[in-house]
Amino acid sequence: MLGLIALAGLFIGGFALFAVFGLIFLIFKVVLWAVFFPIRLLMKLLWIPFALIGGLVSLVAGAALLPVLVIGALLVAAIAAVGAVLALLIPALPFILLGFVIWSYMRTRPVTA
Repeated sequence: MLGLIALAGLFIGGFALFAVFGLIFLIFKVVLWAVFFPIRLLMKLLWIPFALIGGLVSLVAGAALLPVLVIGALLVAAIAAVGAVLALLIPALPFILLGFVIWSYMRTRPVTA
């Protein structure tokens, strides 16, 4: 029983040590963030023209590719429609053929004079 109490004490001591180190690193992070924030802000402000140019290039590329993508999508839709029609007709093929056979036996032929 005393071993479990000692183990719990070690866990609590470890958690306290991690809390102290965490607080030290938090303070260190806040100080570095406050020191480097103006530099980060300046770099982001300097990056804006390059980001706008990149966005413009991707917009032009997207506008150029849009007709190709639309034609491709229409082609895929047409192939899918043909596939759907075939998927519905192929299982009914034996019944259609049986209907043609019955029709060929049951049709009336013109009487020869």
